[in-house]
Amino acid sequence: MHWQTARFRIGLDRPRVMGIVNVTPDSFSDGGRHASTASAIAHCEALLAEGADLLDIGGESSRPGSPPVPLDEERARVLPVLREAVRLGVPVSIDTYKPELMREALDLGADIVNDIRALREPGALEAVASHPGCGVCLMHMHGEPRTMQKSPMQGDPVPQVHAFLRERTSELVARGVDRSRIVWDPGIGFGKTVEQNFALLARQRELLGDGWPLLAGWSRKSSLGAVTGLPVNDRLAASVAAAVLAVERGARIVRVHDVKDTVAAIKVWVTTISLANE
Repeated sequence: MHWQTARFRIGLDRPRVMGIVNVTPDSFSDGGRHASTASAIAHCEALLAEGADLLDIGGESSRPGSPPVPLDEERARVLPVLREAVRLGVPVSIDTYKPELMREALDLGADIVNDIRALREPGALEAVASHPGCGVCLMHMHGEPRTMQKSPMQGDPVPQVHAFLRERTSELVARGVDRSRIVWDPGIGFGKTVEQNFALLARQRELLGDGWPLLAGWSRKSSLGAVTGLPVNDRLAASVAAAVLAVERGARIVRVHDVKDTVAAIKVWVTTISLANE
């Protein structure tokens, strides 16, 4: 199994770690820490030194309650960072739902579009489908960031998430996008209750039956705080545990803030599984 992106064919024979680069003043755990181009690039380099396989660059916070960011402001935040990041020799993802920014980022050399809205904005499907080879991550979100936790989804989340991702994938494939370019993200924390988030983790394998690689994003999420009682910056152990559990249940990519500790934990898991299978 592999993930085909614009410049890289990413092997998914082992779990891959995607390092988060938030070029924002208001992200829920590290807002403002990497808001300048220089500090964001330094952060990219630090994440790679810690073992990140991919970088995910975003300029708009998607924390619950966050307002939308105008296109020009998001563009000014991320494009200078992206210009430098694509020179670092690893796959680079642009975290945006705006089709104009998708196109500009891909023109600058970005490899992947990571869209929390799963290409539902007008023109987003076309932006990805018209590119000859970029990767895309389709994520499930109930509602939108400003209100999603005020009115979370109802009922069993697993079949609902599965049906949504299947429908969005069918739209993309119908436009000629090769299946090797597509990855799914169940959208932990995006319009779901604590119980629903953990149901998606516990029953994650139910999302794997169609053969699409899965990306899991548990890092520092509020559901981890709900079960541990810990504030956001004390959720390292919980985040690493959730990442390993997601990998154990079939996720091929984990999107994290704490790269070094996640990489170390996954190495322990991989070594154990390898010995168990001998």
